[in-house]
This record gives sequence, structure tokens and C-alpha cells, in this order.
Amino acid sequence: MAYRPTEKTLARKAELRHRLIEAALHHVSNGGFGALTIVAVASHAGIATGAVYKHFDSKADLCAEVFRIATEREVAIVRETALGLGTPGQRLQRTVQAFAERALRNPRLAFALIAEPVDPLIDEQRLRYRQAYADVFFELLQHGIDTGEFADQTARVSAAALVGVIAESMVGPLIWATADQPAQDGAALIAAIQAFCLRAVGAKASV
Repeated sequence: MAYRPTEKTLARKAELRHRLIEAALHHVSNGGFGALTIVAVASHAGIATGAVYKHFDSKADLCAEVFRIATEREVAIVRETALGLGTPGQRLQRTVQAFAERALRNPRLAFALIAEPVDPLIDEQRLRYRQAYADVFFELLQHGIDTGEFADQTARVSAAALVGVIAESMVGPLIWATADQPAQDGAALIAAIQAFCLRAVGAKASV
């Protein structure tokens, strides 16, 4: 008779996987994907190094899963903010603020998710989630176009451009935040990105 894992066994396996992911996220948050090693993650999670491979085929597989989980959290917050209450212009400004403030609070993790050179598996995830961000901005922009608050434009193209602008605008400040550089004026940075995005979509001056 084939072995069938019990509910207790499955729960134990899920709990160990969760511990490994949280341990991996801790290392990425403190040193980027370059700081994530199987030995370090296993030690942090309190399990044998070889046991990691019962849950993940390779380091690249673990990194991709950490990237997916961390990025999905950020996409969810962007979606909630961009498609929440307020005019399209107000929501665009709040979305930029929410994204940038979270990035500046955890610059090492944000840089790892946005721009750190990584394994092709993570690059593939990064492209997929950039599209997820663009889909959210598309809905926001289309609403603004339909109500006349934003200029008439190809919303799909503008949405992708906004994702690129916001992400690239943060790369330099995130690097400075993790190096021996003067602290970035977060409020001024956010205001500048907000102003650029509003101009880019042709928002009315009253926004």
C-alpha cells in the first residue's frame, strides 16, 4: 500500500517550509540575495542543511519563492491603495507614497526586489510582477482618463512607463541608504516622484 502522509505530517512539512522562507527573507532583508545561502538559512531555521532540499530543489528555487512572496505583498498594497477611495490623482499620489515609504523603510530588501542582479529564475519572476504592477496602474489610469482627470492616452503604455519610473527613481536612493552616503530626504524624493507621475499622465492642475 502506498504511503499517504497524515494531516500532522503535512502540517509539520508546511511549518518547516514557512520557517525556511522566513529565515531566507531575513537574510535577504539584511544582505540581499547575495547573503542568502542554504547553510545560513538552515541554521537560522534550526534544521539540518540537507533538510532544506526536501522543500526546495536548489538555492535558486528558494530565492525565487522568497522573491514571489515578498513581491506579492508589495503588489497587494499597491493594488489596495491604487484602487481604493479618492480621485485617480489622489490615489496615484498615495500609491507612489506607499510604495516609496515601504522601500525606504527596508532599503536592502527593496533593492533586492527591484534591481539586484540575480538568478534567471528571479529575473523571470521580476518581469512577471512588473506586469502585475502595470495591470494595477492600468486600471487607475483608465479611470482617470474616463473621468477626464488624466489626459487621453494609451493607458497600457503609460501604466508600464509609470512602473518603470517609480522603480528606477528608487534605485539610487536605495543604494545610498545601504552605503556610506548621506541620508536621502524621503519626503522630498516622494514629492518629486509624485509630481513627475502626475505630469506624465496629464493630470489637471487641481489634483
